[in-house]
Amino acid sequence: MFYYVLKYVLLGPLLRLVFRPRIEGLEHVPESGAAIVAGNHLSFSDHFLMPAILKRRITFLAKAEYFTGPGIKGRLTAAFFRSAGQIPVDRSGKEAGQAAIREGLGVLGKDELLGIYPEGTRSHDGRLYKGKVGVAVMALRAQVPVIPCAMIGTFEAQPPGKVIPTPHPVAIRFGEPLDFSRYLGMENEKAVLRAITDEIMYAILTLSEQEYVDQYAAVVKAEEQAAAKAAKAERERKFPRLPLR
Repeated sequence: MFYYVLKYVLLGPLLRLVFRPRIEGLEHVPESGAAIVAGNHLSFSDHFLMPAILKRRITFLAKAEYFTGPGIKGRLTAAFFRSAGQIPVDRSGKEAGQAAIREGLGVLGKDELLGIYPEGTRSHDGRLYKGKVGVAVMALRAQVPVIPCAMIGTFEAQPPGKVIPTPHPVAIRFGEPLDFSRYLGMENEKAVLRAITDEIMYAILTLSEQEYVDQYAAVVKAEEQAAAKAAKAERERKFPRLPLR
């Protein structure tokens, strides 16, 4: 019930006012039955904009950190995500990927829409990164179509680290459903999973027109942070702070 209150009364109208979203290809989202909506991930706002414009309810697999934050802010965020029907997924450890797949298959098993970001995390620089194969596993096991989706403009409206979004026009594009039935029974073949995932990412890229990076976003971000840390240490070594007198 709270999901629909958010969608039609509290959050949905506000999001439409702030972002003025332009919707393209909404007819590609099936009116009934299970399907995966796979999109790029540029902003925290993505979690709310897509549900606000879809006629059907969609459930996202959200990172567990949204449900375990400290303090009043953390409790409010957790309550919000739970009330909106989003599912926490622990992204750490060897079983993280399998847990996400199990949760996703549970949603699809109820003939619902599942929202997923194949990149696994938000893009920190606005580029599109290599997708993880979990989306391919779920598509094959559940035997459902994958609808590619591109969020455009949300990075400019609310890039990582920005709490309050800036009013900015946004476009949400849905592509034609991708059918992978020709690969049924091959969900344990790594080459097949990679091929399916790359096809999904290419469809998203075509819709979003982003620059593509054939590396995982989390790896690139970690490398950039390590390089920045090393550069800072080198500057401090060359130009040590003088003691205050």
